[in-house]
Amino acid sequence: MSKGVIDDIDRRILEHLSQDGRKSNREIAQALGLGEGTVRGRVKRMQESNIIKIMALTSFTGPETPQLAYIGVRADLARVADIAKVIAEMKFVRFVASMLGRYDLLVITLVHDGGELVRLVNEEIMTLPGVRHADTTLAVKGLKYDYRWGRILPEDDHG
Repeated sequence: MSKGVIDDIDRRILEHLSQDGRKSNREIAQALGLGEGTVRGRVKRMQESNIIKIMALTSFTGPETPQLAYIGVRADLARVADIAKVIAEMKFVRFVASMLGRYDLLVITLVHDGGELVRLVNEEIMTLPGVRHADTTLAVKGLKYDYRWGRILPEDDHG
């Protein structure tokens, strides 16, 4: 099988790992009716091909739950790509994408409160040459977060 391609068996292995990344190859093999070596080899191939990365994720729950903040950025068209690269390098940024529609860029971060969000936008993003406007939205209550979709990890230092 090609290194960068996954098949139905790989998907079934990934389903088990997405539920519990610590599940042993033996447990997965038994559940799927495969040999342990087959599972081990497939997991190794997917890791080496950068299809998967097995890691620990922090939980959003806790005494100091961070708030998701969304920042819609409008910028000079000729500078959007350069601005996106600069924003993507900012330590506090967890996600950045070029957009079609109301905003040129969507930035997602985690903040402790609205004051921190205002500071980050005013001091870090709005000061970039070519940024014309930034709208912010602060998530106040999370209803669903599927950790298997992606990861957004808070850090102690948002500098």
